[in-house]
Amino acid sequence: MAEPVYPVSIKGVLVRDGRVLLARNDRDEWELPGGRIEPGETPEECVAREIAEETGLRVAVAGILDSWVYHIAVADKNVFIVTYGCATDMDQAPVLSHEHNRVAEFAEHEVPGLTMPAGYKRSIAAWFQRLRVLQATG
Repeated sequence: MAEPVYPVSIKGVLVRDGRVLLARNDRDEWELPGGRIEPGETPEECVAREIAEETGLRVAVAGILDSWVYHIAVADKNVFIVTYGCATDMDQAPVLSHEHNRVAEFAEHEVPGLTMPAGYKRSIAAWFQRLRVLQATG
């Protein structure tokens, strides 16, 4: 029996001014910006490129936050997701790309009520927690 093969999607958790950047897809789910890795690209290069393409923001990529296999029920497809924490010094508003129908930034307490995969919520919570630790240790 053949081993399952999953597409890989590299996503970024970008928090600025206490708010996380999210985009809404055509399934009316909020998601982290990111996408498929291209040949010759590192995961860090992929997430930085994808965030720039989808939002117009340049980011610095920190470490991996989480990974899991996400089953997209409406497409009956599995995708291997890897999330990275990201930062930016840009203060411009994010630009909406053709890939999404809305882009917005949300406070941490708003995230649990959003329609999005649990893995994204877990990654967002993990990055907010790491940022608090980094801020406390200065």
